[in-house]
Amino acid sequence: MANTAFDAPRPMSDLNTTPLIDVLLVLLVMLILTIPLQTHQVAIDLPTMVPPKTLQPDPVRNRVTIDGSDVIRWNGAAVSEAQLRVLLRQSMALAVEPALDLQPDAEARYALVDAILAAIKRAGVTKLGLPGNAAYHSAF
Repeated sequence: MANTAFDAPRPMSDLNTTPLIDVLLVLLVMLILTIPLQTHQVAIDLPTMVPPKTLQPDPVRNRVTIDGSDVIRWNGAAVSEAQLRVLLRQSMALAVEPALDLQPDAEARYALVDAILAAIKRAGVTKLGLPGNAAYHSAF
């Protein structure tokens, strides 16, 4: 018998796909596990923001206080700095400018009191009173 080309051993040219299939299966399992986590929702009733009660400036006298925990109050109702600026503009729009009393607490931050004074000045308030300063007279 003659030795032919078909009898000689030849290199294997097939690709081993087993590792490729293993990697694809692992990726598929990871995808299946992560999709439910991303679409999972928890039903929570979040509180809705209740608009603050409408504050109006008093036509005769308004009082701004700043307490020791830096809470600004307009005639006893807590307000933010932005709300205070709006109230100051509203009071200046009245026919007769009402008097404004500023009474900061001794423990209030100076930077906040300074910011409130600047807002009062920008609003154009001319009738500004500082009641209660007699209590600090003995400190100087």
